[in-house]
Amino acid sequence: MIQTRSRRAAQIASPPPRGTTSAAALPHVVVVGAGFAGLEVARGLRDAPIRLTVIDQHNYNLFQPLLYQVATAALSPADVAVPIRSLIRHQNAHVLLDDVVGVDRTARTVSTAAGKTIGYDYLVLATGCVYDYLGHDDWPTLAPAPKTIDDALAIRRRVLLAFERADATCDETERNALLTFVLVGAGPTGVEMAGALAELARATLVRDFRRIDPTSARILLVEAGPRILTSFPEKLGAYAHRTLQELGVEIATATKIEKIEDESVVAGGERIAARTVIWCAGVKAGPVAAWLGARPARHGKVPVEADLTVPGQPEIFVLGDAAAVKGPDGKDLPGLAAVAQQEGRYAARAITARVNGQKYVAPFSYRDKGTLATIGRSSAVADLPYLKLTGIVAWLFWGLVHIFLLIGFRNRAVVLLNWLWAWLTYGRGARLITGQIEKSTEHCPGVGR
Repeated sequence: MIQTRSRRAAQIASPPPRGTTSAAALPHVVVVGAGFAGLEVARGLRDAPIRLTVIDQHNYNLFQPLLYQVATAALSPADVAVPIRSLIRHQNAHVLLDDVVGVDRTARTVSTAAGKTIGYDYLVLATGCVYDYLGHDDWPTLAPAPKTIDDALAIRRRVLLAFERADATCDETERNALLTFVLVGAGPTGVEMAGALAELARATLVRDFRRIDPTSARILLVEAGPRILTSFPEKLGAYAHRTLQELGVEIATATKIEKIEDESVVAGGERIAARTVIWCAGVKAGPVAAWLGARPARHGKVPVEADLTVPGQPEIFVLGDAAAVKGPDGKDLPGLAAVAQQEGRYAARAITARVNGQKYVAPFSYRDKGTLATIGRSSAVADLPYLKLTGIVAWLFWGLVHIFLLIGFRNRAVVLLNWLWAWLTYGRGARLITGQIEKSTEHCPGVGR
């Protein structure tokens, strides 16, 4: 009897291979999205007695906090992304490259763009967020945002082409417009992007061009709010403001973007000739609320219970940027990697507990580890629970945290070496313009001679 029970316990602890009858009888957990939250759920369910399906529209997990460095030629895409299948290899898991388009809560199924209908016992929606263009459907093509690898490469292409075309033109007005870069939104992404662009122009490209002066590039950071980095304490925001100005970045606060066109923007009633506009403003949740028929909270997020499940649907978890979760101060938790990771780990523990017959799961509790933003070379701000840091100390701490959070030894080593090389030489090795480049018919005397 003792031997039989032990053997049965071993079978429950280690699910049999997929495709067998007993495996098919195990609870099916479907995770939509393999970002910070979804990946932690999948990892946490490695040894759970379940079948797992992870669905994502990309085949890679992206470390978004460093995506702006891909956009500014400091890193390559492979430095900040890892194939999902290399991260989720446990026996009970299946990875599906597809895009979820709907959820049937009654039938407990999800529908995909490829026409698949997938049943679930537990559903985890960790779809992240998209940039909010305030209802202007034409702005995404005019002002790309650094949200995906494709977006980052498109921004890198526009930035580098702007300098190349400025070098080729004889029209001073056109050259000034090409060398004007407008960044919309002065949160962490906008501040980090502005600082990186300033260093690219003033420290790296200045050595590459002879006919133009890259240091004359105008980098304009536009913020609708009263100051930059509004989610940080005012003292840290003021430090970031001063540091950006020292790098040559122009900052326009209390200024709204009214119009974005092919060759200009209108901000605060002023038309600015600019060939490159980058959107770094607010974000909103994806279509999760619509899928669930839920009334969305602020920024389109789905209100959830204390255990991160949808009210009245205890089998559906919503995590990360898609969920409206209150912190200890009564405010919504911010869209940070640390928040998504902690929620993912919690959801994995909660599902495991319920599958094993535990009825009560303690409410989710977020442990605040602070917020960081880098401004430029040897400069950053760190808003930690009991400490505020600026300057090189904050910059070193920012670097250590991001190296630690990166997935995989290879990515950590490559990014660290790239940063060390850039710090020593001001070099940026990813200055590649890919894709077909339109040939210019303009001829300037002396060019190419």
